[in-house]
Amino acid sequence: VPQAVLPDTVFEAVVRIPYDMQVKQVLANGKKGALNVGAVLILPEGFELAPPDRISPEIKEKIGNPPFQSYRPTKKNILVVGPVPGQKYNEITFPILSPDPATKRDVHFLKYPIYVGGNRGRGQIYPDGSKSNNNVYNATAAGIVNKIIRKEKGGYEIT
Repeated sequence: VPQAVLPDTVFEAVVRIPYDMQVKQVLANGKKGALNVGAVLILPEGFELAPPDRISPEIKEKIGNPPFQSYRPTKKNILVVGPVPGQKYNEITFPILSPDPATKRDVHFLKYPIYVGGNRGRGQIYPDGSKSNNNVYNATAAGIVNKIIRKEKGGYEIT
């Protein structure tokens, strides 16, 4: 993140997610594969994801095409991305648009904290809250499991 930004300008916020590239995760098909990564970036009120028409070609090249989005439509300052392939996106560049005090009177330029979080590996959910392929299993019935019996022809009987 730059030390200072001007009003109504696009700048980069880079999140690095370091990990050992030899580490693998279990994929949806049961095989081992590269880790997925994700990130969340919490910016001060008024800052938001830059619209595509405001992003320079140089920044577009750095960014690639990860699915950035706001955490909620009402929280444009909280940005999330992922899960995305870690080998390609172990460094994620967020394109940020600074607010313009000339059009937003409640915005003031001061020193602000920025919060960031990164995730690598399984256990992620998509930014819209939908489940990823590793957490889609729900119980089909409510109750207490009293006994599990292995059947002779395969499978189990659960009571």
